Amino acid sequence: MAASRGDRFLGVRAAVGLTLLAGALSMVTGIVHMGSPTGRPLVPFVPPVARATAGFTGTLTGFLLLGSALGLRRGLRAAWYSTICLLVVSAGQGLVQASETSIPLVVLSVLALPAVALNRRRFDRSVDFSATQLAALLALGGSQVYITTGAYALREEFGGINTVVDAVYFAIVTSSTVGYGDITPQTAVARLFGISALVVGTASFAIALGVLLTPAIEARLVKALGKMTQSELDLLDDHILVLGHGDLTEAIIQELDGKAPFLVLVPDGDVARRLSERGIDTLTGDTSDEETLRRVHVEEARAVVAATNDDAADALAILTVRDLAPDIHIVAAATHRENVAKLRRAGADTVISPASIGGHLLVESALGGRDVDTEAVADRLLDEI
Repeated sequence: MAASRGDRFLGVRAAVGLTLLAGALSMVTGIVHMGSPTGRPLVPFVPPVARATAGFTGTLTGFLLLGSALGLRRGLRAAWYSTICLLVVSAGQGLVQASETSIPLVVLSVLALPAVALNRRRFDRSVDFSATQLAALLALGGSQVYITTGAYALREEFGGINTVVDAVYFAIVTSSTVGYGDITPQTAVARLFGISALVVGTASFAIALGVLLTPAIEARLVKALGKMTQSELDLLDDHILVLGHGDLTEAIIQELDGKAPFLVLVPDGDVARRLSERGIDTLTGDTSDEETLRRVHVEEARAVVAATNDDAADALAILTVRDLAPDIHIVAAATHRENVAKLRRAGADTVISPASIGGHLLVESALGGRDVDTEAVADRLLDEI
């Protein structure tokens, strides 16, 4: 069933969009408030340490919110929990920053909270790490623990390590090969430890990046092959679902372009790839397969259009759609006029025969000459359907 206007306003797209905006605004506001507190009316009421901390941690919160938004795009429940927590933190940081420039951040964070909270049921996917990904994360975490612990234990033999924070800092800049040079080993033992930290840290970083970036690369390949990623499918809401590809599909695509979000479901991979190259959302799959129709959220679509050159395939697709979404509006095109009644019995709400309409228009135009208003005739024929 098509979503109501209010549901669409507070839908998945709104939740993801507001989270992205909150993340970007948190980053910008945090950067702005790292400087002088001049012009902040609430400064006298907020401790300087709190203001300074809220400044740079606000930028970090913004980065984390952007990451959570990507998780929301994939429908992850863990991302939903992290987004709720980060939005609360973001609003709190805006208040602590104590400035008129932080008011938009507080307002946007508060507005984003209900949009995310009300869509909890849509974010139901669990984080599914492969064994390789888990091993890479464990290796990365273990290397950081090893370097941090070792650096703090050997702090007397390093120049620049005095606290645990210094040790964590050393672990990160070493593993990422940044090496600012402000922390240096002073003894042979410290140098040997530094060598081991460099090897273990950089290796774990490289492995983790390669393993974790592989799904993103695969997603790009999937897109190039005329398919949609699962995160893109999860965002489908109040869309038009076009089943199959035929002579009428191009006209349908042109009419829908810019008017409503739509997805074309086609069984032919070559056709799907050509449509995808034109920027059209396309998925390769059987138009009458229940699992495929569930993946494209047929129950939440605004309408379904079946208009291929195969009336039998359209009828089977319509039967399946009607079974999955009893209340959805289904429009079908009958290639052969004798199949109009059959498509209606299959479950189509509206069945149009392009051949019949074209024949009527041609005859009316031939009999009436140049004075015939073909658009009015077409409207009358559509009213009679």
